Amino acid sequence: RIQILFEMTVSDDVKEVTFHNLRPFITHFYAGPFLFLYTLWIAHLTQGYYSLEVEFLLLASIAVIHVLTCLFCMWSVRWKVLSMYSTINDPFKATIAKVTPTENNGSIVLCLLHRYQTDDGKDGLCFEFQKTKYSCDDGKNFKAVPFPTDHPMKYYTECKGISTEDATKASSKWGTNRMEIVLPTFQELFVERATAPFFVFQVFCVLLWCLDEYWYYSLFTLGMLALFEATVVKQQMKSMSEIKNMTQVPYIVNVYRNKRWEKIKTTELYPGDLVSIVRRNETVPCDLLLLHGQCVVDESMLTGESVPLMKEALVSEMGGCIYKEEDLLNLDVHSRLHVVSGGTKVIQHSGPTNKNIPRAPDSGSLAFVLRTGFNTSQGKLLRTIMYSVQRVTANNFETFMFILFLLQFAIAASAYVWIEGTKDPDRNKYKLFLECTLIITSVVPPELPIELSLAVNSSLLSLIKMGIYCTEPFRIPFAGKVHFCCFDKTGTLTTDKLELSGVTGVKMGAGSQQEKEGEASGVKLLSIEDAPLETCQVLATCHSLMHVDDQLIGDPLEKAALKVLPWTLTKGDVAMCKTAKQSLKIMKRFHFNSTLKRMSVIVSKQDSQYNIQYLVMCKGAPEVIKTMLTKVPDNYDALHTEYSLQGGRVIALAQRSLGSDVNVREVSREEAERAFEFAGFVVFTAPLKKESKAAITMLKDSSHYCIMITGDSPLTACFVAQQLKIAKKLLILTKNTSTNEWYWESPDKSTKYEIGEEQKSYSLCLTGEGMNYALQARDKTHGSLFSKVVRRIKVFARVTPKQKEIVITTLKSQGMVTVMCGDGTNDVGALKHADVGVAIISNAPEVKSDKPKTAVQVQKQQQAKMELMQQYELNKRSNDPRQRILNKQRELEEKLKELQLEEDTLVKLGDASIASPFTSKFSSVKCVCNIIRQGRCTLVTTLQMFKILALNALVIAYCQSALYLDGVKFSDGQATLQGLLLAGCFLFISRSKPLDKLSKSRPHANIFNTYTILTVLFQFAVHFYTLVTLVSRCHEIEPKKDKVDLEAEFAPNLLNSVVYILSVMLQLNTFIINYRGHPYMESLTQNKPLCYSAIGTTILMICMTLGVFPELNRDFSLVQLPDDFRLEVLQGLVIDTIATFLVDKVLLFLCGDAKLKKID
Repeated sequence: RIQILFEMTVSDDVKEVTFHNLRPFITHFYAGPFLFLYTLWIAHLTQGYYSLEVEFLLLASIAVIHVLTCLFCMWSVRWKVLSMYSTINDPFKATIAKVTPTENNGSIVLCLLHRYQTDDGKDGLCFEFQKTKYSCDDGKNFKAVPFPTDHPMKYYTECKGISTEDATKASSKWGTNRMEIVLPTFQELFVERATAPFFVFQVFCVLLWCLDEYWYYSLFTLGMLALFEATVVKQQMKSMSEIKNMTQVPYIVNVYRNKRWEKIKTTELYPGDLVSIVRRNETVPCDLLLLHGQCVVDESMLTGESVPLMKEALVSEMGGCIYKEEDLLNLDVHSRLHVVSGGTKVIQHSGPTNKNIPRAPDSGSLAFVLRTGFNTSQGKLLRTIMYSVQRVTANNFETFMFILFLLQFAIAASAYVWIEGTKDPDRNKYKLFLECTLIITSVVPPELPIELSLAVNSSLLSLIKMGIYCTEPFRIPFAGKVHFCCFDKTGTLTTDKLELSGVTGVKMGAGSQQEKEGEASGVKLLSIEDAPLETCQVLATCHSLMHVDDQLIGDPLEKAALKVLPWTLTKGDVAMCKTAKQSLKIMKRFHFNSTLKRMSVIVSKQDSQYNIQYLVMCKGAPEVIKTMLTKVPDNYDALHTEYSLQGGRVIALAQRSLGSDVNVREVSREEAERAFEFAGFVVFTAPLKKESKAAITMLKDSSHYCIMITGDSPLTACFVAQQLKIAKKLLILTKNTSTNEWYWESPDKSTKYEIGEEQKSYSLCLTGEGMNYALQARDKTHGSLFSKVVRRIKVFARVTPKQKEIVITTLKSQGMVTVMCGDGTNDVGALKHADVGVAIISNAPEVKSDKPKTAVQVQKQQQAKMELMQQYELNKRSNDPRQRILNKQRELEEKLKELQLEEDTLVKLGDASIASPFTSKFSSVKCVCNIIRQGRCTLVTTLQMFKILALNALVIAYCQSALYLDGVKFSDGQATLQGLLLAGCFLFISRSKPLDKLSKSRPHANIFNTYTILTVLFQFAVHFYTLVTLVSRCHEIEPKKDKVDLEAEFAPNLLNSVVYILSVMLQLNTFIINYRGHPYMESLTQNKPLCYSAIGTTILMICMTLGVFPELNRDFSLVQLPDDFRLEVLQGLVIDTIATFLVDKVLLFLCGDAKLKKID
């Protein structure tokens, strides 16, 4: 079996691909082998070895296995390939490719292989998987069809567009720029759902009930199943239709093709086209590389970035590329500055100023088409939404294993029935086989998949109401298992509405008030009015601010600085001083780079003789700017350390003169950013968000580790961490520059420890530089120093986006479940690698406003409630069997209404973010608490459902096995009532709401744990004892018949009545005892539907036991119990309830909650 490895250029969605051909029909597993078996059965039948009854049981067994073999080809792609296809080593000889995606990226798919001719005449292969085309030219390596996204800069700057012939070739290679979603028909979707494993299992159970003479109940259940599936299909079609409506409507754009401007539809754009982009209502049709002109883009639809971004052209206004021509385009590095993503909106543009550039008729910016269709940024988000809709589920593997665990008891019980039943040669083998089959199928209740889906959907709906949108619902249970909560600082924990506190490290402006008073200069924090001219010049020009519709937009920090400066910025990028006749024009920007930790601009200045002088203005991290200064002040480190320790965000300023005889467009970043003169420090303060401290406290008190991962300075980050009580005492990994030795040092430099000798009472802080050292330094047991100390580190400062990813992946590799919360820009990598990534919108309101319901809404709600209560009372008083069926119908309709809410969980563009699976529309980090609350609630709900399922299955297995041989059998009405009660309880449990406060105790992360296994076994032991004791008493009162006729029609008797009452009450006890409630979700009394249904059922069963309403007993085929025995039954039920309650609570106290893993 050959595994073909993928070279991914677009996504990492594919794990492996294998190649196959269809075998002849007779060799398929469902054809030839069964033809032989049927022939063998006919030969066996003609010989008359066994009775006709046994022969037809054999035929039924072969037919069931045959049907399952056929259905498995629909359920499992792996089985289908094994059953019908042969594996081919040479892909060029194959017709089908089996594509296996990476985990949580969809399901295995069979894709048709297509052949094509490459440009050099060679044969090539390709297939399409999840709207992405993969190709192979050499027969060895498949890769996503590459788009022109990694060529040298010269390739783009010298591009002259494509011709019609090139467009034809591009169409065959990449397809059209159309995000086509083909909607399946109702019939196709219904057949798909009707052949799903669980639906087939339900239909099989219905047929068994029919054979066991439960006709009325069976046919009604089958009809409701079909209605339920039809309703789900309609909702699925509606959701898919909404996804289709998210795609763009084509419109006309100006494209430079065939060396002239042409008007072309956006669907006919291909990579290599030159297109004019202008401000318009429609979104950008594809991913574009800006070549000439400027754009201001709103990317909130994709990234959640609320601040519009300025996109710079690859070619400067002077005509030259701003990078070296041989430099390769790297989207990870250049996309933020030069790429206009599909799905975003252009809110301002300017055309090229160079006359040699072909000017578009609409004077738009000129851009190069990079990616089209589903390979764009918008297409990627759309695919995430499309292929995550099918992943609303709990842990499938654990579910399967738990059912297998229960199946062992069912098989043992059915084997007991078969062995004991066959001892009587007169017993009907057909009836015996039917009963054995019913015992096995009783392990899985029909409600199981619905309830597990509802547990997740309920959390989805709750999150949406809180303004939190999720594109990958399968991650919700992970939120209940989180160990580490990681936060970005600026814009996440602290507000990004920064305040400029002042400047320091420079002499005061001449004639300032402070200078007149004789204060020392260069040390005190000066107001901006007293700052020297050089400092103000850097602040007024070294930024990325811009004017859009007469509004100044850009980074909040830069806006805060310009707001207090006596300078203004014009639309032409000219900074003008209000107090002096001076202006500086921004000629060229070297934008902020998170790796370089600085930005700079080249400005022009006119002197008194009208000569043009060019200056370089720069700002950045103090430790970075320090290495670029010609002269470093003596108190440089002391000053920025002092204000960083006070929680200020300190930025170093510098400038230098380039002279007048300079070609600005040819000046590279390396040439500009050197030999600076120090221009001072500017100090900003960023207050904490209102709910940050409360959210961090809640997370810490609920057994979570909180850490901060920021690009800010370590001293500022440590101060904020101490404010939030993320850490009390911190040590920073520091390098001795003279000896190159590393050691741990406190922020105020009062305490030092050698590496490995640091005390455990201290938390650790690691800088980006220190992290690089820790990754390389080796440790005897952990491999690297970083792996050893990563769980003790509370603050990561001055780290790059790539280093943020390393932090998350290292924690995950050590078995930690992580949540990462950031603003969705520099944190994208970390957000994607985290188990639970939460992107928040920086400038959004911190808290959602609760709008009270109007009087009309309240009145309508109360009226509807009254009508439902009246109908409920009317139905409850009815003794008509038909009315009971209608009651069941209404119960199932309630489930349908609950599932119809799935349509509200569909995430729409603008709500979702390509940054992370979760997107909060509010900037408060409290959203992390809300997600964890819902995650824990989902986990606990799933766990208690499985406990209840296990106990009910064991009780039913006993009732249907040992007691079946004694003639115990339920009537049609009894089965209907029991099914209704259980369905209602499961439904009400799934609707439990989490508590507002997170608890210190943690839920178990999986089903198989000591508490769950022990409580199930001990509770069943109590139930078993109760059943055996009371059944024995029944035999004493009403002696057992010597021979039981299993084929006789149902007739009420004492044993049947007692076992039915016990069965219902024991299962009700199971729901009540195993409902967890506090500290994760509302208590039993707060979950009013479950509480009321439990009380109502208990009263009903007590009335049946005491015979209060003889007509009710007759309707449900129950006999009157002897007076003394009634009290014995009730006494046994009370003792059973108390015993199981005590067993569960004792085990819950001893091993009921999980423990937070230690970080030492």
